[in-house]
Amino acid sequence: MFRTTGLLLASTLLLTGPAGAQQRLPDIPPAQYDADQKKAAEEFQAARKVPLSGPFQAMMYSPEVMSRARAMGDYLRYHSAIGNTLSELVILVTARAWSQGYEWAAHQPIALKAGISKEIVDAIAEGRRPTAMSDDEAIVYDFTMELQANKSVSDATFAKAEKRFGKKGAVDITGISGYYTFLAMQLNVARFPVPASAPPLPRFPN
Repeated sequence: MFRTTGLLLASTLLLTGPAGAQQRLPDIPPAQYDADQKKAAEEFQAARKVPLSGPFQAMMYSPEVMSRARAMGDYLRYHSAIGNTLSELVILVTARAWSQGYEWAAHQPIALKAGISKEIVDAIAEGRRPTAMSDDEAIVYDFTMELQANKSVSDATFAKAEKRFGKKGAVDITGISGYYTFLAMQLNVARFPVPASAPPLPRFPN
């Protein structure tokens, strides 16, 4: 579906930015934080038990946005109705849709560790529909793919998600994909660098 969606194919080149382009929102040294930034960083550390990284570093230019985004992610990433393994599948599909290399690099190893097979991960990276998904994986994959590619979800796909995960699950799948779309937007706008050691996210063929 990715390869047949012209908008997504065109956006692959636009969203990744020119090679070697300068980072627009460089990390702010903690010693230079103002009072609001210090408070936001302390709350992040208390909630996540890890230092700021990735999109949260870029969003520190607007610490209230960063803190509100972190709070939403505390639920969607760790406590959603579909569980952490399937949430990682949603995140990978979303990162692929936005050609977001940092997001992919952060979550590809987490998804593998959580139980998403390498075959599924590799297919998503290449823009192919995985061929060996469980019923739950297929429901979540199709829901997220339709939402990203079509900006909506068909009645049939919604009904499958609702039957399996309930209305709460359907809301949470949408929320996870929307949340990681938001983070991908922040990363793409910031031109946040992808670590050199990161697992590759191939560009779609022209």
